[in-house]
Amino acid sequence: MKIDFLGATTEVTGSKFLLTTRKGVKILLDCGMYQGKGLETDSMNRDLGFDPRDIDYIILSHAHIDHSGLIPYVVKRGFKGTVFCTPATRDLCAIMLPDSGRIQETDTAQFNKKRAFQGLPPVEPIYTMQDAVTCMRHFISIPYHLPYELTPDFKFELINTGHMLGSSAIYITIKEGRKVRTLCYTGDIGRYNKTILPDPEAFPQADYIITESTYGDRLHTTISEAKRDLMLVIKDAVAQRKGKLIIPSFAIGRTQEIVYALQSLENEKNLPDVEIFIDSPLAVAATDIFRIHSEAFNEELQEYIKTDPDPFGFQKVHYIRSIADSKKLNSYNRPCIIISASGMMEAGRVKHHLANNIENPKTTILSVGYCAPTTLGAKIMRGDSEVSIFGTKYKVRAKLASIEAFSGHGDYYELIHYLSCQDKKKVRNIFIVHGEDPARVAYAQHLADAGFKKSYIPKFRESVEI
Repeated sequence: MKIDFLGATTEVTGSKFLLTTRKGVKILLDCGMYQGKGLETDSMNRDLGFDPRDIDYIILSHAHIDHSGLIPYVVKRGFKGTVFCTPATRDLCAIMLPDSGRIQETDTAQFNKKRAFQGLPPVEPIYTMQDAVTCMRHFISIPYHLPYELTPDFKFELINTGHMLGSSAIYITIKEGRKVRTLCYTGDIGRYNKTILPDPEAFPQADYIITESTYGDRLHTTISEAKRDLMLVIKDAVAQRKGKLIIPSFAIGRTQEIVYALQSLENEKNLPDVEIFIDSPLAVAATDIFRIHSEAFNEELQEYIKTDPDPFGFQKVHYIRSIADSKKLNSYNRPCIIISASGMMEAGRVKHHLANNIENPKTTILSVGYCAPTTLGAKIMRGDSEVSIFGTKYKVRAKLASIEAFSGHGDYYELIHYLSCQDKKKVRNIFIVHGEDPARVAYAQHLADAGFKKSYIPKFRESVEI
């Protein structure tokens, strides 16, 4: 079998890994969109590295756009096969992919205005909102731990990784002649002892592993320390500095984690008297899906919802749906907390909140997750004195804070712990993906120190036979 590494090789977006069996069956593991590189991102997303008409199946690890975001595009380009994923992943894709299509249309319309001014012809969006709605016809839901025979020689099983609602590792068994090989693609690996989701589950022995390395070079603080740090940031931002606290957050997973942490602080009487606005239509819709899939919560939260059926809402929390209500926050002149997508500050309503508040010294911007190096979020958080938002330059006068422990990705200790279910002597090779190169190199060393004899850092579009 051949593996083509078509994305997420030197970075954390654009996950796409193509398996080709000896009988010519082509299975794509994830079909993610590149994010955060401006105009370069567009060309990278259009140039897939394969013909969608040749792909037989897609198996999707989870719903985040850097793993699922090009499915509407490949369907538009001729993919006729089936997309397999967990039920929660399908439900989330049903809202996330159309939202991505809407962003494509909006961004392209703005871009075309500039092209028209320059006398250049218009360009088409990568895909539209309707393209995303149409692609959902290709999705089939497979529950966790149900071995599914794709062909007589290829079967797979989805195993919970605790990264986000519905996230899974893809455990594959391939029969080629007399040989039987096993491969586990981990997708993204969650943290342990999180407040909403269960710990990542062990997977059966694998000959080969394709694994992420987002935080392969660093350690997080604990979740309980993260909640304490959140409380301290809030008290400083709204109680002492009397300003707005803006939390750019991924609409799915991270927002719900933050809201649940705020509810916990409120229950403990450790939350200042402050209004909290969740200003993201996608986050509102995603929270409703979280409520539907309460069976995916960890045991602690399962017990909690027996007494409080809504862990993502309390009196101080206001979910903003309309554009008009979102704009009203611009003139809201009291201390408040605004949680808005996107987490890397590249798109969505958070950019408007940043534009309106980033030059105010009373404002605090709190980053609660990873920002790819070329994104607006990375530029702000690394201390650039001036940034461009919607083409306008703004001085960065807001106070900056960061709590990486809320990330959905485990640190290198947790990643190693996740792989401890394996007999190290039986693992033939580990392919390290989904990380910046310094993180991948560091993680390769951590794997070696932990006793894994062989790992490999694949290059972009490299092909490997196993």
